[in-house]
Amino acid sequence: MSLRPCRLLPAVFLSVLAAGAQAAPALAEALQGTAVVLMGEVHDNADGHRERLALLTAAVGAGWRPAIAMEQFDRESQPALTMAQQRCGQDADCVIAAARTDNGGWDWRYYRPVVALAQRYQLPLLAANVSRADAARVARAGFPAALDAASIARHRLTQALPADLAAGQGEAVRDGHCRLLPDSAVPGMVNAQVARDVFMADVLDGQSGRGVVLLAGNGHVRRDLGVPRWLSGDRPPLVIGFVEQDPPEAAFDHLLRLAPVSRPDPCAALAAPR
Repeated sequence: MSLRPCRLLPAVFLSVLAAGAQAAPALAEALQGTAVVLMGEVHDNADGHRERLALLTAAVGAGWRPAIAMEQFDRESQPALTMAQQRCGQDADCVIAAARTDNGGWDWRYYRPVVALAQRYQLPLLAANVSRADAARVARAGFPAALDAASIARHRLTQALPADLAAGQGEAVRDGHCRLLPDSAVPGMVNAQVARDVFMADVLDGQSGRGVVLLAGNGHVRRDLGVPRWLSGDRPPLVIGFVEQDPPEAAFDHLLRLAPVSRPDPCAALAAPR
């Protein structure tokens, strides 16, 4: 695809569920026969990880057999990840040790059960992220620093980004950096985020012969700004957000509301006078 607004669904949620015991059965059936599913996360919300795992486990237990693409594995680790899946048996820690890079500072306690599920059911794990180093190169030098020519051409990345996408991603970048970034830094960081989303979309498109689920942050899976904007194919993805706060309309097809985690204000230290 590339930049066609017709990919977006109407601005209405198909379902809004409170997190809890009824959430997984209510959605698991919807996953059956779905070619592409995107499941978001709040990275440090343990309840959200449990809810997502319950949904994924219920769907797999009912017969769904997707490949599992994970933001937590950088693309350079795919050969090691594939080999580890073949040799590690049911040992999820063995797989993680072979393929983790920790460039994202991930808490692997949250992801170990997903890897264990993949090993139990022999589901392929896909490294779906662009490394921090490659993203930084994109921010400085543009998309050719990390994406190949075929992907750049397919997604029309030699052209300006659509205005709504550039504006929405720009606001997300500013918010994610406590509104302290100089304006000059924002376009490059938007490009880095887009490069991640494009690569994730290419990973999912490469699994067209079977079901595939992407596990990534809510910002990546948003239908209005994230990976769905870059997917090709005729069948729309199913997008599920796991959110602490009300998202923008049209961001997700389904969402599960989570109790907010108590966390320090990440902007307090940055904003303090020195």
